[in-house]
Amino acid sequence: MPKALENRGKSGKRGRVKAAAKRRRMNEAADLQLMNFDDRKVPLVYQENRRARRIILRLDYGASRIVVVLPKRTSRDEGRRFALSNKDWIEERLDQLPETVSFAHGSVIPFLGIEHRIRHRANARGVVWCEDQEIHVAGHEDHVARRVSDWLKLEARREIEARARAKAEQIGKSVKRVILRDTKSRWGSCTTDGVLSFSWRLILAPRHVMDYVVAHEVAHLREMNHGPRFWKLCGEICRTVDGAREWLEENGTDLYRYGR
Repeated sequence: MPKALENRGKSGKRGRVKAAAKRRRMNEAADLQLMNFDDRKVPLVYQENRRARRIILRLDYGASRIVVVLPKRTSRDEGRRFALSNKDWIEERLDQLPETVSFAHGSVIPFLGIEHRIRHRANARGVVWCEDQEIHVAGHEDHVARRVSDWLKLEARREIEARARAKAEQIGKSVKRVILRDTKSRWGSCTTDGVLSFSWRLILAPRHVMDYVVAHEVAHLREMNHGPRFWKLCGEICRTVDGAREWLEENGTDLYRYGR
């Protein structure tokens, strides 16, 4: 195939993927409803899942919304009635949500699992630097949140990409690209062509947790499943699989409350 046509084909495929994603976002926006509680209104969204056998309710802590998973041939009206019938259950879990922590002067946030206090240094030179368990931010106070967020994402890329490429080399594979996102439902993913995606929020978790998530996705470069060979390989390139998985189960949701 001529190179021009090949590139056109690739860009056309990217365009179709973006268009599909846009349609999903528009559909979700159109389906958005609110549930009223005594002191707040919480977004209620619907997700269709043909494999689901019953209506499922879950809280999306990252986006602070209620998700109603609908089986095949189940209407949104049925889903809303189900959510309303479980309003007490939803409210109980909403009350258990931890308070959000903004990236502002004086806030305490985890960095690689260790608590650090954000300090605004109006007259200091530089942008952002870390010293003695403090994250120092120079410049105007209005820019503190953005600068801390940008710095954390840069640190996440540096840590994650280095680990991913080193572990891929260990198993005789290569990483095509590393992408960082603010994911809501998974900590990482791997495509068949070697693109690895991760949540930038892993920089807030302890190093051994980040190391496990990276190892998990790198192992998928060879084993695109979760069978015995996958877990054996994962354990070979990460010594803290069980402990890291337990940490994520117990504390992973908490990472979504920072910087909101």
